[in-house]
This record gives sequence, structure tokens and C-alpha cells, in this order.
Amino acid sequence: MKQVQYTCPYCGMNEDDTEGLKKHVVSQHGTDPLPLSPRAIRLTINQQNYELKVEPEWTLYQVIHDKLGFIGAKMFCDRGTCGSCTVIMEGRPILSCMTLAIECDGKTIETVEGIGEKDHPLIEKYVEHHAMQCGYCTPGFVVTAKALLDRNPDPSEAEVKEALAGNLCRCGTYPQHIKAVMETAEKMKAE
Repeated sequence: MKQVQYTCPYCGMNEDDTEGLKKHVVSQHGTDPLPLSPRAIRLTINQQNYELKVEPEWTLYQVIHDKLGFIGAKMFCDRGTCGSCTVIMEGRPILSCMTLAIECDGKTIETVEGIGEKDHPLIEKYVEHHAMQCGYCTPGFVVTAKALLDRNPDPSEAEVKEALAGNLCRCGTYPQHIKAVMETAEKMKAE
């Protein structure tokens, strides 16, 4: 059985364990071993600034949901396959369960709570079309749909289907999601 080696991020030297690697980094490079220690990051979430220390292995989902209390994003698969944890980062929908928080330093993030605070027409149309049953997947769908409408305010039905393809609904309300997004686009054009 091959033993795991830990590589120094500064010089590439290998150590047998993390403690050895930490000692090497401090003694040879005179610096705190940042990749192994908590690190302060700054995030702008729903137009509010946050600064907090995160562990290198924490996901963005853990930070926004467990540490900051934005509970709209849901943990369903924890594998990046269901879309229930989707948030918008720098204008793009991303899976927060697959994104390390430490990589998000300085980024702007929008959650379903931020969309709801703005009374976005998507919320009204989702309710009107009963585009949810249990509601667990709904935040991910709404966030993904908003990201689509932000970059393409007049999507075709095929474009809506493609954008929402990464979101899963156990209750099978897929047709209602498409109707809600299409009607939202129409309403936003009329306004």
C-alpha cells in the first residue's frame, strides 16, 4: 500500500504527514502554512459584506448555510448532481456544495433569499404555476432561472430547458418550472 505524501506548496518537497508539512513550511519558508490553516475571506452575499475565517476544506455551502444562516440553499446530493445548492456567483449559477469557500474570496454571491427580498417576478410565477410540491428543489431552480434571465431576458423554451437541466425535482414538477420561467420572461419584457 502506497503511503500518502503531502507536498509543500512553495518548493514541492514531500512530507509523510500534515504536521511534518506544517513544520517544514514554517522552518524553511518562514510563513504560516496557509493551505493548512484557517484563512480569512471576504464575501458579498445579497449585497451585504461578510468577513470570516474558513477552513481550507469548507465548501461555500457550509459557509453560507451553516455559518451565515442562508438556509435557502439545500443539501440534497452533496455530489454536484441535483442543483438544490445553487447560488449565483459573479453572475453565474454555481453548485455551492462543489465550490471551496476559500476560492470565493472577494466574490459577489446571490442566494434565493436575496432574490426573494427583491420580490423578483420569478417568485410570483413559481407560486402561480405550483412549480413545487415538497419545495426542497425550488430554491435551486429559482436561482438557476434568475441567472438565465439575467444573461438572457428572452430565452426560448429550449434555452430554459437547457439552463434548468442540472436541477432535479423528486416530485416531477418540471413542466411547471418551464412555464414559470417563460411567463416571467414575458412579464419582465412587458414591464
